[in-house]
Amino acid sequence: MRNVRKALVVCLAAGAALYACRRAGVARVPEYAVAVANMGPLNTDIFVADSDGSHATPLLAHPDLDYNASFSKDGTWIVFTSERAGSADIYRVHPDGSGLERLTDDPAFDDQAALSPDGTALAFVSSRTGQADIWLLDVAKGTVRNLSDHAGGDFRPSWSADGQWIAFSSDRDSSKPRPSVSLGTFVTLHSTEIYVVRRDGSGLRRITQATAFSGSPAWSPDGSRLVMYEASLDDVRNITNPRRFRGTTQIATIDVNTGDRHILVSSADEKSSPRWLAQDRIAYASGGPGGGIELVAGSPGTRGEFGSPDWSPDGRRMVFHREQDRNWPPVRERHSRDPQFRVVRTGVFPSYSPAGDRLVSLSEPAASLHNRLLLMSADGTGRSILFGDDRKSTMAPVWSPQGDKIAFGLGEYFQGAARLADVAIVRSDGSDLRILTDGTGNDGFPSWSPDGRRIVYRSANKTGKGLAIIDVETRSVTRLTTGGQNDNFPSWSPRGDVIAFVTDRDGDYEIYAIKPDGTNIRRLTDSPGNDAHLSWSPDGEWIAFTSARGGFKDESALHPYNPQPYGEIYVMRADGSDVRMLTDNQYEDGTPSWIPLRPAQAGR
Repeated sequence: MRNVRKALVVCLAAGAALYACRRAGVARVPEYAVAVANMGPLNTDIFVADSDGSHATPLLAHPDLDYNASFSKDGTWIVFTSERAGSADIYRVHPDGSGLERLTDDPAFDDQAALSPDGTALAFVSSRTGQADIWLLDVAKGTVRNLSDHAGGDFRPSWSADGQWIAFSSDRDSSKPRPSVSLGTFVTLHSTEIYVVRRDGSGLRRITQATAFSGSPAWSPDGSRLVMYEASLDDVRNITNPRRFRGTTQIATIDVNTGDRHILVSSADEKSSPRWLAQDRIAYASGGPGGGIELVAGSPGTRGEFGSPDWSPDGRRMVFHREQDRNWPPVRERHSRDPQFRVVRTGVFPSYSPAGDRLVSLSEPAASLHNRLLLMSADGTGRSILFGDDRKSTMAPVWSPQGDKIAFGLGEYFQGAARLADVAIVRSDGSDLRILTDGTGNDGFPSWSPDGRRIVYRSANKTGKGLAIIDVETRSVTRLTTGGQNDNFPSWSPRGDVIAFVTDRDGDYEIYAIKPDGTNIRRLTDSPGNDAHLSWSPDGEWIAFTSARGGFKDESALHPYNPQPYGEIYVMRADGSDVRMLTDNQYEDGTPSWIPLRPAQAGR
């Protein structure tokens, strides 16, 4: 009883982790709910198949995400990542689906696991220290230790056949680790190189010198070489573009001792996850419309999607993950690291009506695609297009405080400053379109004043760029900020006294606050990654926002159609204090918006 009471105190303290409450049998009623867009798959299952990918059957079908599976060296276990219990944790199971066992249980992100050849240790990626490091789990004792412990991201560990070395990729020496503000992009870039380290943490050594992407290393059976994929920065940008541009990656090997490198496959397509089936046989997955399982110097296998494939020691079976649900957008509960805040996954740029009974979002899974306004009930049913234009795309809809109108951007975005876009409004039934701005610039990302009479928005035209406020009835415009910096994503506090926004005026995108009259500007965040996509809670107490402060948790080349495979949702007090992390995964979480909670909803 004493332990339960102690845990209850912890649960009620600010920022307490949800898992501590669950373990003590204490459930805290969420006081807030945040809707977010996640750019990852809706549901992935793990499959076991023949070595060429044929005759695939589900291993453990589940409505939540299962992914990144691999065989143990004796073939008796499959280890994989699952979010079936909330956070991403490592499990193992026999290839026939029996004996399911959870190996890690931590609120942080645990992924990309590989069992040592003797089965006593598990190497995996975890964000337990705030960034992606390689950790080792003693399977028998359950103890863990940080093997790589670096401020950069470390990914995709692989054991040597003798169990003494671990190879991994890392962006610690990335050639593009910061946002490329000078290139006019908001996206943070990274590159990866291959490293090796002894299992006791000694002998760390960088193997590749590509200054681009070298990823997903795997040891040869004799321990002399590593196989990996390679790609240029431009090719990875193409692969991760939501418009599904094609990129090229190559399969290569490198001698661990001499650095001697050989390209094995050099065709113009996407290749990933190479694995040694024998000393003279290497298999890998290819991407794109005609992708599937491939063999170096061998006949291709089954066509289709094969995520992170791995082969059994005898080379007769393979395991992989595949997306099972493409019904976009979702409206479903997701894991939150803080029990005070529910997290609901929705479409991009969600906005709930003030009554909380209706939801509007973008229609497509990426803001850079051609979008329309999609209206639905709060539970995701009854979907219909509220407004759309064949030539112009909609962006960042937001419901008026009175619930009678929706403001949004209308035009072309993410395609350069020369493109035109305006702030527009429609009635809540989609009628009576009004274009508020004058059509001479790239305006958007509106936010209403509490009385519904004014809108603050991002403005960029021939007279300058910054934030502006427009009177909805008279269309008179007042400049709020000016200068050479990029100011964006303004959000008007429901109390009316302050506007929060994102700016790179200090070299990195951070969140600032300013009064509506342009005075008292102040900085609220100070982190090494982009902070953006902010939104005020209905009571004005909290700001939800996206942050890249945790860095990448995987090689970005393995995340097609997602230009920003990083970023989590955080909340902070109105003055920037009491920062709390809500999400923790390898995909981009963004565009948070608060859900008005009625008393009956608070305990869901």
